[in-house]
Amino acid sequence: MADNTSPQAQLAADYSLEMTGKDVPGLHEAQDVIPTGTRVNVTFLGNEDLEMRVAAAKAVKEAGFIPVPHISARRLSSQAQLEEFLDRLQQVDATEHVFAVGGDPTTPEGPYDSAYDVIRSGVLQKYGVTEVSISGYPEGHPDIATDVLWDHLEKKAASLKEQDLGAVVLTQFAFDTDPVTSWIDGVRSRGIDATIRIGTPGPAGIKRLLNFARRFGVGANAMIVKKYGFSLTNLLGTAGPDTFVTELADLLARGERSGDVKLHMYAFGGLRATAEWARGYQAKVSS
Repeated sequence: MADNTSPQAQLAADYSLEMTGKDVPGLHEAQDVIPTGTRVNVTFLGNEDLEMRVAAAKAVKEAGFIPVPHISARRLSSQAQLEEFLDRLQQVDATEHVFAVGGDPTTPEGPYDSAYDVIRSGVLQKYGVTEVSISGYPEGHPDIATDVLWDHLEKKAASLKEQDLGAVVLTQFAFDTDPVTSWIDGVRSRGIDATIRIGTPGPAGIKRLLNFARRFGVGANAMIVKKYGFSLTNLLGTAGPDTFVTELADLLARGERSGDVKLHMYAFGGLRATAEWARGYQAKVSS
């Protein structure tokens, strides 16, 4: 980008999106406002099946975007199931980029206890994977100790580098810039130079945002949500990430070692509304 591009425009450019297997109609509805080549992550949820996941990845590819299918380690019952999934994805040209995550089940359904187990299995490369996204938790995880999170992040990043695979660190969404910037500094201090994509809620109903926050253990106290741009005393209407993104861009611009940081948009209010927000925000900060 040109040197005169604002920090906000730089941060908001080349954002990525997230959708579920059920969101294919929403993807088609939003197709004209999502930039060609945008990365679109496709979730691996317990209430979705192989056909839904593959169909969603295929739809992303055919729409001119880059599919990033999720691989939920603890939901896999066997290596054969992992290979079947990757094989089907490869048939629709959707294996170059994947996101390896532990997943929700407390007890693994098969041989993979964590995303690290999937990464070091050596299976991914057999099906054309060249880059793996891994999880980051700026505000911690409700069920995993912070030192364990850092240990896993370092191990996964090191394993990807050893295997000559590209890496992206993709985070859970956040409302507060302070833990995000502190966490980014912690990532860089550990020698991890991968692109970081900061999870950011797209515009959505305030009640819905708070419900997701509670579900994922994201901080949502009165001071934080005020910084994000809404009040706990008024839960009507919608909220967007303008304040959060603007402040985050300013803080990153002052940092000396933030590295490559972009946004990953969680489309809680719909893919089209999120893409329209991103387009409008970029126009505003570029004018």
